[in-house]
Amino acid sequence: MTKKLVIVESPAKAKTIEKFLGRDFEVRASMGHIMDLPKKGLGVNTRKDFAPQYEIIEKKDKLIDDLKAASKRADEVFLAPDPDREGEFIAWSLKETLGLQHPHRAVFNEITRSAVQDAIKKPRVINEDLFNAQQARRVLDRLVGYKISPLLWRRIQSGTSAGRVQSVALRLICDREAEIRAFVPEEYWSIIATLSKKRQQERFEAQLITRLKDITAFNSQEGANGSEEPVPQAALNGKSAIAEKGRIKISSKEEADAILADLRGATYTVLKVEEKEQRRQPNPPYTTSTMQQEASVRLYFKPKRTMSLAQHLYEGIEMGERGHQGLITYMRTDSTRISDEAQAKVKSYIASEYGQPYVGQGRTGKAKATTQDAHEAIRPTDVTLTPKIVKPYLTAEQFKLYDLIWRRFVASFMTPAVFDTVRVDITAAQYVFRANGSHLKFPGFYAVWPREEDEKMLPALTAQEVLDLHDLKPEQHFTQPPPRYTEASLIKELEEQGIGRPSTYVPIISTIQDRGYVDQEQRRFIPTWLGATVNEVMNKHFPDIVDTSFTADMEKKLDDVEEGRQSWTEFLRSFYGDFKVSMEKAEAEMNRVQKPVEEIDELCPDCGRNLVIRTGRFGRFISCSGFPECRYRHSFMNKTGALCPICNGDLVERKTKQKKRVFYGCSNYPACNFAIWERPVPDLCPN
Repeated sequence: MTKKLVIVESPAKAKTIEKFLGRDFEVRASMGHIMDLPKKGLGVNTRKDFAPQYEIIEKKDKLIDDLKAASKRADEVFLAPDPDREGEFIAWSLKETLGLQHPHRAVFNEITRSAVQDAIKKPRVINEDLFNAQQARRVLDRLVGYKISPLLWRRIQSGTSAGRVQSVALRLICDREAEIRAFVPEEYWSIIATLSKKRQQERFEAQLITRLKDITAFNSQEGANGSEEPVPQAALNGKSAIAEKGRIKISSKEEADAILADLRGATYTVLKVEEKEQRRQPNPPYTTSTMQQEASVRLYFKPKRTMSLAQHLYEGIEMGERGHQGLITYMRTDSTRISDEAQAKVKSYIASEYGQPYVGQGRTGKAKATTQDAHEAIRPTDVTLTPKIVKPYLTAEQFKLYDLIWRRFVASFMTPAVFDTVRVDITAAQYVFRANGSHLKFPGFYAVWPREEDEKMLPALTAQEVLDLHDLKPEQHFTQPPPRYTEASLIKELEEQGIGRPSTYVPIISTIQDRGYVDQEQRRFIPTWLGATVNEVMNKHFPDIVDTSFTADMEKKLDDVEEGRQSWTEFLRSFYGDFKVSMEKAEAEMNRVQKPVEEIDELCPDCGRNLVIRTGRFGRFISCSGFPECRYRHSFMNKTGALCPICNGDLVERKTKQKKRVFYGCSNYPACNFAIWERPVPDLCPN
């Protein structure tokens, strides 16, 4: 007879845990959630303290019967889903569904022998506050989604939906698009001088920064900004061409030419040489958000893919003679905290592999006001399992992510990198140029973390030294609008605004894409007509739902529920009263949105009327203006103006079926299969 039963979510996790426990343990998997709100209907009784009406998930009956039988054979039952709100909800669901009287709740942040055995030795009861926080979030999201979405179906388009957090993400994207469209570029010029020591070959560049009379004001403003180097004007996206007091402003070619006339016959003399030692600190270990951001930027992984890979690394990988082994700690966390034991181990590893001078104090960052700090940062479970050791057992993508996590963790406990820097101010006529150089003196954390910038060396220069001028290069620039959000920058913005939590970033991004609210072009989000329309309607009729401060405040209140400072029903009551009034008002006042119809210079082959571009549930299409009398239609192909290099057909914009990613293919498909990811440039007339 089995004495003890352990239930986790997944077979992979079960397989890893099983080898850490004795023969008197049986480990089973619930295959994720077993209970949820119904797919159809609200499933919440708003008149009885928002009582949720949970149902067993379809096709889980046999699994539940098997788990019931296993639990009856056991003297003790340990519920060991993930250590977060969702995991607590699964544990509660198992307790209720299996009819367990006094189950143990086993919680571990990493799937290692010591962590699992310690959790079994020191179990706790199900945390009602943690469960209630998840229940409150689930009910809140159901109320918003199931109340607003049917209204949007009727007024805008079938299949349209609104979500409490997805609507805020959509607003951020739409607001950014409005900023871009309203942006007026401002012209400015920079001047670069190519110089050298007298009669020497080694050359270097210096940038015009200010007039000699303004150098004191420029340097004081620069010091106030905490900057060690002048900000290149070309980097001033979305800003005026003047970023600091005292910086020279060159607004036109005429102004640039006038300055160049002064400079061409001038003597270039070193005004000041300032040498400093600078330290560059490593970043703290990963949170969910920073891991998703860096994996997107460095590895080109979508957040959803990153989390899937991290889940596998957490639950366990088959490691040959080592068996099934969890390689990283729990991957849903907003904390940069590291346990004392892990700190001691990584410092010992650094000392043995790189030497004591490389051992740092550890960079764990500052906790934000919204940080729950329930779990450690994401780190390797065993720092001695280097990327080289685990590589044979991982897929290419798993290896890339593990390598990133391992290096970030080790680097965070290494000493700062030390640079020798030099800043040289050079006068010419009434103007001042500046050149900056740096040399890596001690690598510190760069011993494990890739360094991207090249060293910029300057020759040895002294004050009052006269230099040779080789070239003066004026460059025209225009200030740039703020960039559209990428998946990485949107996650960063959501986190900074206090919107969502580690477990919600991926669903937020997936939902706005799946609903057709945004397209992606060169990995950046652009709102579709449907997305812009939904955002406009939500802003007008449900301003609180799309307000970033309101949504962030809701997240804080959910944290209060988790900490036991507020009851979950009280939290929902405080929201639902005003929301109900907004719903009733929207029902009465929201008008049906007219979908845009754009005429084109083509005639319907069936009836001879003009063809038009319409917008439907699945995007734009071409149909007859005589609809519904004439039902002619065909797919809309957005031409790029470029021709297919294989068959000379038009290259048109298309989307992948699954992920709706934009690519460019031949209009003669399937006869011609030519396709590329980057938008093609139309051939231009050589004359």
